[in-house]
Amino acid sequence: MKEIYLDNSATTRTAEEVAELMKTIMVADYGNPSSLHGKGMEAEKHLRWATQTLCRILKAEEKELLYTSGGTESDNWAIFHAARQSRHSAKRMITTRIEHPAVLEPMKELEKQGYEIVYLPVDEQGFVSLDALEQALEQEAALVSVMMVNNEVGSIQPIEKVGQLVKKMQPGALFHVDGVQAFGKLSIHPKQLGIDLLSVSGHKLHGPKGVGLLYASAKTKLQPMILGGGQQRNLRSGTENVPGIAGLAKAAELAYANLQEDTKRLYDLKDAFVKELLQLPDVILNGPVIPEGDMEGDRKDAPHIVNASFPGIRSEVLLHSLEDKGIYVSSGSACSSHKKTKEGTLLAMGLEPARQESALRFSFSNYTTKEELDQTLQALSELLPQLRRFTRR
Repeated sequence: MKEIYLDNSATTRTAEEVAELMKTIMVADYGNPSSLHGKGMEAEKHLRWATQTLCRILKAEEKELLYTSGGTESDNWAIFHAARQSRHSAKRMITTRIEHPAVLEPMKELEKQGYEIVYLPVDEQGFVSLDALEQALEQEAALVSVMMVNNEVGSIQPIEKVGQLVKKMQPGALFHVDGVQAFGKLSIHPKQLGIDLLSVSGHKLHGPKGVGLLYASAKTKLQPMILGGGQQRNLRSGTENVPGIAGLAKAAELAYANLQEDTKRLYDLKDAFVKELLQLPDVILNGPVIPEGDMEGDRKDAPHIVNASFPGIRSEVLLHSLEDKGIYVSSGSACSSHKKTKEGTLLAMGLEPARQESALRFSFSNYTTKEELDQTLQALSELLPQLRRFTRR
């Protein structure tokens, strides 16, 4: 049975070029980059190349990049830094109701510590309300945190407009963006977008797990979260994960080498898939409305995420039925799939329980093919009537 993997928002297959580079570093150029001898210099060269590569992609300066263990650490560092910086002044944070748990959980922790957290609402397509943000910014705030691409429905948030509002109304506030689902799919230049802090993860773009980065503009005056040997300019001590960092940079280099062409191909795949999906009985698309015609430059839906509800069938049942056919999809965020909570993007969008409980996410990568999507549609066309007959008994 051929495996069809459509859960790329949870994690991606590591690219061969990335794995080869990481293997070389692990078995040949394995020195500690802080060591002064030749083996250390070999490792340090890989770090320097990775930083230069990522700076070129982000149009950032080397001093603005910090390497972390992934998106979760980057999000936590950004949020708790803002809290530490503001503990004697504005103990107030602004975020949205559709953020990843790596943002929402730190916010809840700060609430326990006496911080006021403002949760901005979203509309039925998963877009944050700019009017609500403007109203929230009428009072002093330490941080505004808004994700760029929602991990469940793929809505692309109006980050540039958010950044402009923050800088206009609360110039002293920091603007954090969780860019985990956007990096490698969209062009991101933090300075142009008014972003002070940007979180990125390697394993969402065919890079390795366990590595990410935090972009921090000079304005942030970032404070250390881990103390020790003084690596990364004393801001995050600990021997650098050289294979992981180089793997992240190589994955980013590959992703941005043909970004426009790859994005168009993904949108073409997505549009064809959604068109056929909606031909099946009782299927409802969740998230941004997909425009008709060739509008790649104006689209507000991410090219790699499709979320749909199949009323009458619980998402877990359909997920495992597809898995029996070698097709892997998701029922939501992988980081919260084991939690029995009544939270999440679909709830924040105001969807009725029947749609929430029957929703699946299909997420694509550069390895996804039309043949795989056609086989998925065929499997759904066979399974849906069978499962609905079973649940009606």
